[in-house]
Amino acid sequence: MWDRLLTDCHALTMVPAPGNPLGLIHNAAIGIHGGRIVRVGRRTELAGTRAAEVVPLGGAFVTPGLVDCHTHLVFGGTRAAEHAQRRAGASYEEIARAGGGIASTVRATAAASVTELLEQSRIRLHALMRGGVTTVEIKSGYGLDPASELRLLNVVRTLGRSEAVRVVPTLLALHALPAGADRELYVEQVISELVPTVARLGLATSVDAFCEGISFTPAETERLFEAAAAHGLPVRLHAEQLSNQNGAALAARYQALSADHLEHLDEAGAAAMAAAGTVAVLLPGAFYTLRETKQPPVDLLRKHGVAMAVASDCNPGTSPSLVPQLAMNMACNLFGLTPEEAIAGMTINAARALGLVSEIGSIEPGKAADLAVWRIAEAAELGYWLGLMPERRIFGGQEQ
Repeated sequence: MWDRLLTDCHALTMVPAPGNPLGLIHNAAIGIHGGRIVRVGRRTELAGTRAAEVVPLGGAFVTPGLVDCHTHLVFGGTRAAEHAQRRAGASYEEIARAGGGIASTVRATAAASVTELLEQSRIRLHALMRGGVTTVEIKSGYGLDPASELRLLNVVRTLGRSEAVRVVPTLLALHALPAGADRELYVEQVISELVPTVARLGLATSVDAFCEGISFTPAETERLFEAAAAHGLPVRLHAEQLSNQNGAALAARYQALSADHLEHLDEAGAAAMAAAGTVAVLLPGAFYTLRETKQPPVDLLRKHGVAMAVASDCNPGTSPSLVPQLAMNMACNLFGLTPEEAIAGMTINAARALGLVSEIGSIEPGKAADLAVWRIAEAAELGYWLGLMPERRIFGGQEQ
């Protein structure tokens, strides 16, 4: 006997079929047992199956739980003052070089206690969860020294252990150079001390960096990637956001899970990502907040068959967003994704970007029963409404 049987619904399985890119099954039923999906199909196909609880959904749509695959959720303070500076004409780079930007968040984060960081971050996490998110990636990166980065990753771990959501921790090892630091010594400390410690303690499942003119060079990033590989940690990369540093191609050489932002990606980078299976994570919140005009080359990504994910990029400076549906809507309106691409971007392709496609991101037998139930009339509404929330959120088979 199954634990639960969801009936009278329309299932967006995210298993594409000819003419059916979202794998939509009308009049569907979904069997759940032991926190896993055991069967999905038309309701008539599951007739006669026994379950401890039968839940009729009254014609609602069911999707995999949303996956937010790029966030900087744990930080202290805000950067609301920078919003005013940008409105007055200051650029992101000008603010950063004047001591604002990431450096200001590092100071505020250092000043916050662990309890304060947990309380502030939990509020943000709950907002994403209310929007249907069942898996969220959270980066460190606002510590900028080994002890502080470990402190942040332990906050991330506590969040994951205390909330009904899957938290995927990432070590953002090279985010910004601390004020007054010796560049070579800092990079060496990250590589020889921080990465091995994080790997030994199991505090992160991947390693990330910001490869950009105002942060770290491709050569420094490659040294980090070599260290990550030596310790069995896959890599991701903030690439081609403000300029083309050929970071996407570098990430692809190291079989990176994802390359993120990509506004300045060129065709060679797109081709390299396709060959490596590296996912393109599009972050329209930062594009919008920074009032950028150069869009990521979506047509190039389509041409080369690069999977596209969409994420909130929740962070205090460039994407203070806690609404996953807004990210999907912006991906359509600002970047030209279709509604189907945007939905795939926060489900199956976001799962790929985290290396979790065998566990989450689609409604298939054997996968985790992480689901969202939506009171909508058609699937396209998921990328249409700016603040839509699910009627039900199911995590590990249990309604939350």
